[in-house]
Amino acid sequence: MATSETSPFESREMLATFLSSTPLLSNSWSLCTQANATPFRSFLADRVAGVVYVAFSGVHMAGESDSNWRNLTALDSIGGVPLFSSRRTKEGEEPVMVHTGMLNLFSSLFNSFQNQILEIVGSKDTKSVVITGHSIGGATASLCTLWLLSYLQSISSSVPILCITYGAPLLGNESFSQAIFKERWGGNFCHVVSKHDIMPRLLFAPITPLTTQISSLLQFWHFSMTSPDFGKIAVQISDKEKAKLFTAVMDYLEAATQDVETSVPNLFHPFGNYFFVSEEGAVCVDSPSAIVKMMHLMLAASSPTSSIEDHLKYGDYVNKMSSQILNQRNSMQKNIPDSSYEAGLELAIQSSGIADQESTIISAKECLNSTRRMGPSPTQNAASLAVSLSKVVPYRAQIEWYKTWCDEQDDQMGYYDSFKSRGSSSSKRDMKVNINRCKLARFWDNVIGMLERGELPHDFDKRAKWVNTSHFYKLLVEPLDIAEYYGKGMDRSKGHYMQHGRERRYEIFDRWWKDKRVMTGEENKERSKFASLTQDSCFWARVEEARDWLNCVRREIDTNKLAQLWDKIENFEKYAMTLIKNKEVSSDVLAKNSSYSIWVKDLRELKQLKAKVQRFPHQFTGFLDGEVVP
Repeated sequence: MATSETSPFESREMLATFLSSTPLLSNSWSLCTQANATPFRSFLADRVAGVVYVAFSGVHMAGESDSNWRNLTALDSIGGVPLFSSRRTKEGEEPVMVHTGMLNLFSSLFNSFQNQILEIVGSKDTKSVVITGHSIGGATASLCTLWLLSYLQSISSSVPILCITYGAPLLGNESFSQAIFKERWGGNFCHVVSKHDIMPRLLFAPITPLTTQISSLLQFWHFSMTSPDFGKIAVQISDKEKAKLFTAVMDYLEAATQDVETSVPNLFHPFGNYFFVSEEGAVCVDSPSAIVKMMHLMLAASSPTSSIEDHLKYGDYVNKMSSQILNQRNSMQKNIPDSSYEAGLELAIQSSGIADQESTIISAKECLNSTRRMGPSPTQNAASLAVSLSKVVPYRAQIEWYKTWCDEQDDQMGYYDSFKSRGSSSSKRDMKVNINRCKLARFWDNVIGMLERGELPHDFDKRAKWVNTSHFYKLLVEPLDIAEYYGKGMDRSKGHYMQHGRERRYEIFDRWWKDKRVMTGEENKERSKFASLTQDSCFWARVEEARDWLNCVRREIDTNKLAQLWDKIENFEKYAMTLIKNKEVSSDVLAKNSSYSIWVKDLRELKQLKAKVQRFPHQFTGFLDGEVVP
């Protein structure tokens, strides 16, 4: 039995320490500063050894219209590259959406940097890429990273990509955050947020002329922290207005942490890792609920003035980071807690900058404790799944035996049609196979659920054992799902299986198998005999659609629609013949009384009739009028 494993919070503090000890923060911030000082260029790039840094300017959005302040736009693709391939929106689930203005900004810049970034990534000298940006530039950097991750995944590239943002505003809704988590891209994002900075928290506030004005002013401040115009710009916002904005953001942050409904719903949710920095140090958090709570607790220790001006002080935090953490560790030596977990927790509280406020320490500890993972580690879960797989293998073996038995019967119907036609008076054999089909579905749905919740290793879907096993399951069992769907007439109420009935697990397994073949360069090998399982698990669904097209041809009188139907029929005929020629179908496909064989026979008869109609049209006026049904 696997032992429970805690995920100690010190791993978060250790991650902050590690990141602070690398040149990633200093190098990325340095380039961000240069990018903000050259606003008429969409981005700057710099190579440090094998690492390429790409920084987006944060001053492009000063003219963005007020109407886009809290508007969201559905996000299906970026730059023509589809996103979130493993995710299928469930019925009633909110679609993935992002901030309209930020997406428009990204779209307007995309053509200017697309080819250059692809050239950078494709260079043999590039070992990894860090995409960064301050404020609005951070939002652009996040969208660019998503586009690049999707593109690299489509070509199975392994170039590491990291996005580091500074004081970036929230970008998308909860579905957006969950989709990034399910794609396992959360670790590619590190959002640096200072203790007082109001910009990352600004979208929790309602739409007002004040919030829009301050957002625009903050963008102008990016030119230079030492700009001679800084003081002139800052005084445009009175202390009263600063206090009003601060209160509005705090009220909505507090409501968000307590799930309290307000007149303005919380549309935006954090994603990825948040690297909270203060004068005392830094701490990493990756739980969305904990991130919002920490945003609230840390801002509560701020003042209205500091919450606005702190947006420009990330250079100070970055420069002090290493010495701050070293001082923390030295101070901890004087009073070491009983456990490593408590030590990590104490360091995290100190790093957040709220350790001197007793009223918030308890809330902060509760918040950070909530991020502590209890239970088996991903590696232990994977090992347990391997044991569970061995227990369901007999169910699969019984279905394999059932297929062999069906293919050998005198009725010559084959595997698919035998299961489809079993009806209400099915035998114990049929019932047992159906039960096993359902048990296997539950097992694989659980595997996918664990993977999407982050309970399995990040490379689980790349491991040959699981990719091959899931593929074999799909080829063996999906024909039974299709038979069940059409046998019960669900196509008449819902529509055809491919569009309306296919389970999401099969779509995911399709992607696993495709990714494996791309990575290994695997190609179809020439076969000397027919496959044991038809290599297109949806073949029978395509047959059912082709049968429907034949029926439509018999009834259709519109010549344009008839031409379209015949095109579909002929395309499927060619596709099926190619599979058969390459021996990529199982022998049951060619069984004398299988649905496919009957379809071929019906098609031949209809083609013969069609030829006669074209040759002697005056003898088939009824047929041409749709009155004769062979």
